[in-house]
Amino acid sequence: MERPEKENKMGVMPVNRLLLNMAIPIMISMLVQALYNVVDSYFVSKISQDALNAVSLAFPVQNLMIAVSVGTGVGINALLARSLGQGDREKVDRSAVNGVFLAVVSSLVFVALGLTCSRLFYAVQTDIPGIVDYGADYLTIVCGASMGLFGAVTMERLLQATGRTFYTMIAQAAGALTNIILDPILIFGLGPFPRMEVAGAALATVIGQFLGCGVSIFFNATRNPDIHMSFKGFRPHGPTIKEIYSVGLPGIVMQSIGSVMVFGMNQILIAFTDTATAVFGVYFKLQSFFFMPVFGLCNGMVPIVAYNYGARKPDRIVKTIKLAAIYATALMAIGFAVFQLFPAPLLDLFRSEEDVAGNLIAIGTPALRIIAYSWLLAGFGIVSGSVFQALDHGVLSLTTSLVRQLIVLLPVAFLLARLFQDLDVVWLAFPISELFSCTLCILFMRRVYKRDIQPLRAQAAE
Repeated sequence: MERPEKENKMGVMPVNRLLLNMAIPIMISMLVQALYNVVDSYFVSKISQDALNAVSLAFPVQNLMIAVSVGTGVGINALLARSLGQGDREKVDRSAVNGVFLAVVSSLVFVALGLTCSRLFYAVQTDIPGIVDYGADYLTIVCGASMGLFGAVTMERLLQATGRTFYTMIAQAAGALTNIILDPILIFGLGPFPRMEVAGAALATVIGQFLGCGVSIFFNATRNPDIHMSFKGFRPHGPTIKEIYSVGLPGIVMQSIGSVMVFGMNQILIAFTDTATAVFGVYFKLQSFFFMPVFGLCNGMVPIVAYNYGARKPDRIVKTIKLAAIYATALMAIGFAVFQLFPAPLLDLFRSEEDVAGNLIAIGTPALRIIAYSWLLAGFGIVSGSVFQALDHGVLSLTTSLVRQLIVLLPVAFLLARLFQDLDVVWLAFPISELFSCTLCILFMRRVYKRDIQPLRAQAAE
């Protein structure tokens, strides 16, 4: 089998420079994504508390869509990068085409769910008519037009897997900036546009996603010579789909756990006050400013690790992992400092005019400060999970996520709520669960090193 005449930069560029070259464009684009998530909630909070709660309660469904799209994308990314490192061009192209097929099928499932179950989803959580009405409008649009999200994520992963992260940054930024511009126009009805309120926020989101998808398709077609996609005579290839999901399915389940966690936490928190659920929703918007860059760092790391594993270059794998862990921990430490020093000004951005007493700030200030202690360990945990996925150990990544978000977090939060009946104490469940998860990550990383990386070093020494 012929190898490419010139090896991809992931196998030859100095590791630190390569990691930054791969990761920084993704980190910037994901920061922009975080910004437009915050902008969505900022404008929606100016409508009413019910509107903010409606968008906050939609998070489990939106997270589930992201879980399926990103989890599948991670599987495509790892398989494609590994095949590229092995020089298997046919498998590279087959991975890309089958990945696009999976994105289309997944999107159609959410279109059906969004058009039939959006109102029911809210009705089982609350009997407040304003929240149910706003929420049904929001989810119907976001799910019904989910093809933009699935297409954008898949096409961006194809660019990332081949090392072209600069184009990913442009595509994501184009979609995000479009969303930011359209938000106030569609929510409040500026100029010739009608006032759509929460539905306007949803419409701005999906328009941005479709634009990002279109830009990514253009770059893959014109700037990505490592992939040649053709759907002429296409048939789903079972072995390739199986390989994609061997990594992607644990990733999907892992991220879906976040939806279950948020749903469960909302039920625990709403027993105290519905403002607590709004605080939790705002927390997820704010934390994205620090978690998104770390996820971007890991998205840049995964193809490097997978490529060099396929190319049998263990020293480059180890150095990439170490640098990623250092950078991730530093980013999380900055986030910790910000949440300790400025919680009130951050929360005030999302306070509605009807919250005269400042309940959002009173409840949210201790919440942000306590939860942020988990961030001191979270950077290492996120990097570890991505390493497991890159080396085809998605089950290990799934296990650590299960421990963090379900097995430890929800039971501990429930017990703390029952035993102390103090909302501030409930937030301690987050650093407690992160401690358990980080311990598992250390044990699993040692196992992966001995099983996968150490043998490569032994072979290289022979």
